[in-house]
Amino acid sequence: MKRNIHVFQIAFTYIGTIVGAGFATGQEILQFFTQYGRWATLTIMLSTIIFVWLGTKMMLIAHDISAKSYEDLNKHLFGANAGKWISWFTLIVLIGVNSVMLAGAGSVFVEHLHLHYQTGLLITLIGTYLLLSKGIKAILHMNTVVVPLMIIMSLLLVHSTLSMPNPQSFITNTTDHSTFRTLLSPLLYTSFNLTMAQAVLVPLGSQTFSRRTIRWGGVLGGIGVGFMLMAAHFAMSAHMPGIQQFEIPMGSIAYRLGAFVEIIYILLIFMEIFSTFVADIYGVSLQIRQHVQISTKLITLFIMLTCFLISQFGFSSLLSVLYPIFGMLSLMWVSKLIIAGRGRPFRSSRPRSSFRHSDSKPGDTRHG
Repeated sequence: MKRNIHVFQIAFTYIGTIVGAGFATGQEILQFFTQYGRWATLTIMLSTIIFVWLGTKMMLIAHDISAKSYEDLNKHLFGANAGKWISWFTLIVLIGVNSVMLAGAGSVFVEHLHLHYQTGLLITLIGTYLLLSKGIKAILHMNTVVVPLMIIMSLLLVHSTLSMPNPQSFITNTTDHSTFRTLLSPLLYTSFNLTMAQAVLVPLGSQTFSRRTIRWGGVLGGIGVGFMLMAAHFAMSAHMPGIQQFEIPMGSIAYRLGAFVEIIYILLIFMEIFSTFVADIYGVSLQIRQHVQISTKLITLFIMLTCFLISQFGFSSLLSVLYPIFGMLSLMWVSKLIIAGRGRPFRSSRPRSSFRHSDSKPGDTRHG
């Protein structure tokens, strides 16, 4: 029973990490999939296979090398020197992305709850600090709540779309984009998201005792990501091409479904931003802790303060420079992950987390 619970915790955390706030807005799915018409159905299936395969592999390698943070995984993939520099560059991008995410949380409070921008930031930061004091378990439990709500929203979108005049649009819409661009898009999407997700998936894999639990969690998580992508694509396809004019395309669909669904949607946006923010801050703090011998709580406070200050001014101009570089790095990173071996067996005697041990059964082995 405990094994099954941990499988779903891993799956839900995987889904919550990959899908994140991009699902709530719909912009990512629109740009990487829906605008390519009927081909998007096939590219989403391709993305799902990649998420199942490489997301699981990432967690298994982290488990086998007992990675303390994503830097250990990068050193395994690229070597000590290159892996260290890639990890620091990833850290910069993660802090930048999370600063924008924090600003997004403040905007939700302003635009939808009619509260002050700073109120949204402070509530997010205080909640993050309180949750992170409980470690990886808090992230697992939080996604156990958030992800089912995301799935419910996806089912509502599918149900409402079925009653529209043209629900078959997802297999009839055409595109003017080239075949090369159409096929490159899912590769960029999966590469970028897997590279970003390493901050969460690496410690998750490392702190899980059973490889079998990781495998099933990765498989269910990857399939769950694919379902969420397909549901959003299915709903937005029925509103093409008009849906492209909206800044938050999924929001416009939720608005048409009535006040109750709109309230759920608003809460979901914030919870997705919050859950992704918490998980990323946790991963970044583990990365810094390997180089700075101070309290993890102080590191967490420093990272959150940095995100808070950047969120006051915006970070979009810097991200516009970092994102293309990071996109190319992501393709290289995924290529390395594809060819990487399992990694050396764990030999250290350092203490295990309770989550790691609680998954074991009599006679179970690390490589079972």
